Amino acid sequence: FVEFAKRSALLYRAMTKKEKAQIAMDELERLYPDPRIPLRSRNHFTFLIAVLLSAQCTDRRVNEVSPALFDLADTPEKMAKLSVEKIESVIRPCGLSKTKSKNIKALSEILVKDFGGKVPQTFEELESLPGVGHKTASVLMLQAFDTPAFPVDTHIHRLAERWGLSSGKNVEQTEADLKKVFPKEKWGALHLQIIY
Repeated sequence: FVEFAKRSALLYRAMTKKEKAQIAMDELERLYPDPRIPLRSRNHFTFLIAVLLSAQCTDRRVNEVSPALFDLADTPEKMAKLSVEKIESVIRPCGLSKTKSKNIKALSEILVKDFGGKVPQTFEELESLPGVGHKTASVLMLQAFDTPAFPVDTHIHRLAERWGLSSGKNVEQTEADLKKVFPKEKWGALHLQIIY
């Protein structure tokens, strides 16, 4: 068995990134044939807030906490009327609640003032919102607006390196590497499958 494992490791190392990607894709499809979006939401706005809350927090915890927040405010107009302190008191179990509550309040005000209460549908506009970085924008573009994107968090970054699909030193490089080896039409499913 040890000899077989050594030979297998050598064979795997000799494969191209595309060949390794195909193995990963086949296995992920076998394990998770129908991946579901793990965060629960009511509309594009609540999905944006749920994704923002998921930073440094589990999806499970976000799903436990967010219904109480969305019962208070499930639109930018309603959220903008809440105090930062009220938002913080509800989302505290998600961690980083001081920063997240300020960002939620500020982005809600901006959505009302500059976007007519709608969540924008471009990377540039999304990333202009407080607390919304490239990964959060990518999740929104992919899952809410059905636009090809490959969101990469630290989990996906580590696995891509472990699987020999990227030697990227940061998530931006890993995202670029994964986009090269996986077909565009599979990015949405693969993002979720790798997370699972």
